[in-house]
Amino acid sequence: MTLRKTLLCTLAPATMLLTALTGAAQAAPIKIGMTFQELNNPYFVTMQKALRDAAKSIGATVVVTDAHHDVTKQISDVEDMLQQKIDILLVNPTDSTGIESAVTEAHKAGVVVVAVDANASGPVDAFVGSKNYDAGVMSCTYLAKAIGGSGNVAILDGIAVVPILERVRGCKDGLAKFPGVKIVDTQNGKQERDVALSVTENMIQAHPDLKGIFSVNDGGSMGVLSAIDSSGKDIKLTSVDGAPDAVAAIAKPGSHFIETSAQFPGDMVRIGLGLALADHWGAGNTVPKLVPIDVKLVDAEAAKTFHW
Repeated sequence: MTLRKTLLCTLAPATMLLTALTGAAQAAPIKIGMTFQELNNPYFVTMQKALRDAAKSIGATVVVTDAHHDVTKQISDVEDMLQQKIDILLVNPTDSTGIESAVTEAHKAGVVVVAVDANASGPVDAFVGSKNYDAGVMSCTYLAKAIGGSGNVAILDGIAVVPILERVRGCKDGLAKFPGVKIVDTQNGKQERDVALSVTENMIQAHPDLKGIFSVNDGGSMGVLSAIDSSGKDIKLTSVDGAPDAVAAIAKPGSHFIETSAQFPGDMVRIGLGLALADHWGAGNTVPKLVPIDVKLVDAEAAKTFHW
C-alpha cells in the first residue's frame, strides 16, 4: 500500500468525525497543548506549523513549548499547560520513560494524551510515529550497496531517544546483510551540525580508509557533509529525515550525500491531532491506538521532486 493510501485509511475515521462535529468545535473552542523535545530543528518546526494550521482550521487555540531536551523542563511545561486547562496534550517526549509522571497527571485531569514521533510511558491514548527501524535499515542497505558491499563505515549517533535508538538498530541490521561491510566507529554528533562536523573530522582522521557514514538525522548530516567535502575523500553519506537542505544537497550532481529515508512530520502531527479529537469528542474506540507511518527512500532522482 502506498503512503498516500495508508494515510487516507488512517485519517478517514477522524476526518469524518472532524467534519461532522466542526460546528460543535466552533461553539466550544478547545485548547491544544504540544510539548516538543526541541524546536531548533526544521523537522519539528514543520510539525509545529502543521499543528497550528490544523488547529486554526477548527478554531482551536494552541500552546507550544520547547523542552530543549530537558525532561525536567518538559514535565514542568506539561504541568503549566494543565494549569491553563488544555483539553488535548500532544507530547513529543525528550525522555520516553521520564515523561511518565506528566502523562499520568494529564490523564488524571481528563486530558486526551497522544504521543507523536516518539512514544511515552504512561496512560497514552494513542501514538503516531515513523517506522524508524525501517528508516535505519533502508538507509544503511542503500549505503552498503553504494560502496559495493564492502569497506569500513561509521555511524554518527545522537541523543538516546527511542526514534534515534531504533534508527541505529535498523542501520546495524541493514549493514549485517553485507559481510564485507565493517562498522569501525560510532560517535555521538548530538544531532547538531557543528558537533557533527567536528566529530566527523575526527572520524575521518582516525579511519583514513572510511567509505561510508550513516547519520541519524539530517541536521547532523549537513555537518558530516561539510567534513567529507573538506577531506577530499570519496565517502558516501546516508541519513534519516528528509529535511529541505539535505534533500537539496542530495539532488546536487556528484554529491557525497546520496540518500535520506524521509519522514513526514506534518502528516504525523495531523494524524495525531485527528486521533486526539476523536477521543475528545467521544469516539475513541473507533480510531487506532497505534499508527506507524511509512518512510520514503529519497535518493538523487527522488530528491528532484520531494518535499515535506
